[in-house]
Amino acid sequence: MTTASPASGYVPQEGTRSARSRKAIVEAATETFLRKGYPGTSMDEIAGSASVSKQTVYKHFADKETLFTHVITAMLAETDQQNQAAVQTLGDTDDPARGLQELARRFLASIRAPRVLQLRRLVIAEAERFPELGRAYWESGFERGITTLAEGFRRLTERGLLTTADPVVAAHHFAGLVLWIPMNRAMFCGDQDAITASELDHLAESAAAAFLAAYTDR
Repeated sequence: MTTASPASGYVPQEGTRSARSRKAIVEAATETFLRKGYPGTSMDEIAGSASVSKQTVYKHFADKETLFTHVITAMLAETDQQNQAAVQTLGDTDDPARGLQELARRFLASIRAPRVLQLRRLVIAEAERFPELGRAYWESGFERGITTLAEGFRRLTERGLLTTADPVVAAHHFAGLVLWIPMNRAMFCGDQDAITASELDHLAESAAAAFLAAYTDR
């Protein structure tokens, strides 16, 4: 039994040979797209890496664009889950300084992950060809993370631990303090210029301190 999926051909029943083939195709496509980009990837190469026929690839995905969209959408969902888990407990902390430092460290670890950097570069590179994916990255990744972070700041403000007239703006400020240096360094300099653990700790502590200086009554 199969279920129709306009974006991906059809979705086979879990546990079947067809489902295993589809999983292998998606995994092969993910690695190849991340490594070679959209123009440098062929359906022939994906089929070979997945150890299936090209016909099998097209049985599951109508064309390369459909497969690429599926891969990016799945990776965005995975990244979103990680980000949401990192910020949802912030509003319950009794120690904002410690909570913000820990959150900053988790943000830094997440955005420095090789696959996250590869995904970001790939979406940016293909933004004109696939504007809907760029929009999805912005909305389900960055904007959704900011919204969740703002909710945490709102709760801390209600508890008297922060002073934020506009929690959304405060969330943007915190994200900028944490991510501006390491994200740009990673995007422009690549993996050869890795930030050390001590540098990451310093960035996390400095970001939390600067944020609290602006958003607490002293």
